[in-house]
Amino acid sequence: MSIKDKTYWEFDIEINPVCCDVVCDIVQSEFDCEGIVTAEEKYKNLELIETTENVLKAYIAADSIDIDSVKNFFKLKRQDIIEKRIFNCDIGSWDVSVYKQENVDWSKKWKENWKPSKISDNIVICPSWETYSGEGTIVTIDPGNAFGTGTHATTQLCVKSYEKYRKNNDIIADIGTGSGILSICAMKLGAIEADAVDTDDTAIETAKINAKINNTKINFQTAASDILPSNKYDFVFANILHNVLAQIMPDLKRIMKKGAKIVLSGILEGKEDVVLNAIKENGLKLIEKKHQAEWIALIAAREE
Repeated sequence: MSIKDKTYWEFDIEINPVCCDVVCDIVQSEFDCEGIVTAEEKYKNLELIETTENVLKAYIAADSIDIDSVKNFFKLKRQDIIEKRIFNCDIGSWDVSVYKQENVDWSKKWKENWKPSKISDNIVICPSWETYSGEGTIVTIDPGNAFGTGTHATTQLCVKSYEKYRKNNDIIADIGTGSGILSICAMKLGAIEADAVDTDDTAIETAKINAKINNTKINFQTAASDILPSNKYDFVFANILHNVLAQIMPDLKRIMKKGAKIVLSGILEGKEDVVLNAIKENGLKLIEKKHQAEWIALIAAREE
């Protein structure tokens, strides 16, 4: 069936951004989804000036939609997630608004509003289908299937932290690499070796493509942090949920060299105490707290 013969529906799902990946997985596995927008963004002179992150928009190909059934489906899924205690926070209402849309290729339509953006003092993120010839260190990204464009606050906090604390010839680890953007940024900023892990096979394949586009050599593995060697890394990126950060903190400390630093991101305001306690309990030293929008990043060091 050609694009012009398809009927498309837009699902607007109200969520807490912390559960974005879970909702993306649900939509992609349960519907004929041809595009997802996790944040609507506006730019001016490379700067992100406005973003909306509490509504996920999914574009579904279907001849007809039973709107009541869709709403009930997400209500039940939300209750299931709550009962499983996957998130220790309010995950949003998951209320759904459904709209019939014009026949366009929604797998490509979402790309129209994503333009080159400066995410730190040095780094400019450029989508693979755009061109950019201005100043800055350019990192070209093809986000693949909703694995991150680099414009999210948690990613920017990580990159800004690395710019501040990096040293020459760093060896870095990237835990929960997603699209690979943090490893690639680090290599472009002077790191000499990068090991990156993610438990999602598709994310790792996307990350490998992005590393190749940027001519960076990175060791990607479908795995968790426990497969990485002890006492190896000068800097560690860990951009994942606050409760997961707390659980794996002993392992994060294990892989750090003496004197190494780590940026712990993906923390919503009000949830930082969980991570701060884990930092203290594992003998790491907090050296800075960064804020952007409703997100927090904690930078810590291993002193022993």
